[in-house]
Amino acid sequence: QVQLAESGGGSVQAGGSLSVSCVVSANTYRTYCMGWVRQAPGKEREGVAVIDSDGTTSYSDSVKGRFTVSQDNAKNILYLQMNNLKPEDTAMYYCAADMYPYNNCQRVRRYDGALVPNFVYWGQGTQVTVSS
Repeated sequence: QVQLAESGGGSVQAGGSLSVSCVVSANTYRTYCMGWVRQAPGKEREGVAVIDSDGTTSYSDSVKGRFTVSQDNAKNILYLQMNNLKPEDTAMYYCAADMYPYNNCQRVRRYDGALVPNFVYWGQGTQVTVSS
């Protein structure tokens, strides 16, 4: 069983920065594919960034160069640093995880580089609002 709890987020003007974090609680040791998924009102969930058990990161084209995903393995915390935010980044941001044997994000990274939100575990989400 894996539990994910996001924190951070909030409101910022366009061009600003925000950071969100996710505490990962698990009762057994496993390696994971960890990621961030967002959903704007009226839109489908969008994979934003992932980091696999080898530490390899991937990003959607919409955030590449602006967002950075990282993790503190000692503290079991996943981070998403968001810079140069745009109004179109406004969404609920979810922390999500997939586990072994898919710890290299095989179910999330599509052949064309897109990120598909095929995660097994989900947090409750945290709101990010960017005003123009």
